[in-house]
Amino acid sequence: MTGIKSSGSRKLMLFSGRAHPALANEVAEQLGVELVPTKALDFANGEIYIRYQESVRGAHAFVLQSHTAPINQWIMEQLIMIDALKRASVKTITVIMPFYGYARQDKKHLGREPISARLIADLLKTAGADRLISVDLHTAQIQGFFDGPVDHLFALPILADYVGSRVDRDKLTVVSPDAGRVRVADQWSDRLGAPLAIIHKRRDPNVANKVMSAEVVGDVKGRVCVLVDDMIDTGGTIVAAADALFEQGAEDVIVAATHGVLSGPAADRIKNSRASEFVFTDTLPTPGELSKEIDKVTTLSIAPLIARAIREVFDDGSVTSLFDERA
Repeated sequence: MTGIKSSGSRKLMLFSGRAHPALANEVAEQLGVELVPTKALDFANGEIYIRYQESVRGAHAFVLQSHTAPINQWIMEQLIMIDALKRASVKTITVIMPFYGYARQDKKHLGREPISARLIADLLKTAGADRLISVDLHTAQIQGFFDGPVDHLFALPILADYVGSRVDRDKLTVVSPDAGRVRVADQWSDRLGAPLAIIHKRRDPNVANKVMSAEVVGDVKGRVCVLVDDMIDTGGTIVAAADALFEQGAEDVIVAATHGVLSGPAADRIKNSRASEFVFTDTLPTPGELSKEIDKVTTLSIAPLIARAIREVFDDGSVTSLFDERA
């Protein structure tokens, strides 16, 4: 069936864009529903057409789309999906973005720059979204950009428990790759009972994804270091951070990140990195050359967490209850 009817005749319906069908199908399986049949096609000039192939009137709609490459196409598709639902008289629209596109542009670093993360929130609200669900936002302040409820999910328990089961915790050190990730690294440290180290890095403000220098603050000699971050894009900064840890005497380095953006040279950098393992969740699809050819890449499923959040929202429950230690 394509929906769940509650005793009060409320109906949950799950919709998916074309960006990451594997994740959408797994979430649907976790919920015990089928994705709503959707006709989606591209016109010759690139315009996107969406039509749902069954009635959605009065339903509580959950619209899942991963903002992967080509990111602008998939964001636009999600906006069109929301608009189609609004005009088809759904009851509520909850937008699920496992990875929030443009999240890194959450503030102005230099004059005459946009705050694109706020623009995405405004576009979603204008299209008709009532609520957002996302996983590990780049910065928590993005929750305030959307004029409505935002459920911020955390992949830390999934990632940390996996890493903790793979290594000797007595030798483990959690490492933040920069000052902005210290709070998250501290939560990892508490969960795994491991000491914390920090890599202080200086970025080139005029060149994206380029780090000018990096130095390690903390003792990592002879330790198994787990580098934790929210996303890895081209892989240059995280691989350089791993090299810095090895130069300071680290025995091994494991990289853990929620979002594997993995653009451009990321595959080659990961393949040639001295780090023994790269652990991601599947908020974004893993490029084929990484998932099939490089055995040091591990992908963990985020679908159970998203499905549980959907059920809590639909049942007017508590999403916070999914993270008891944060309640």
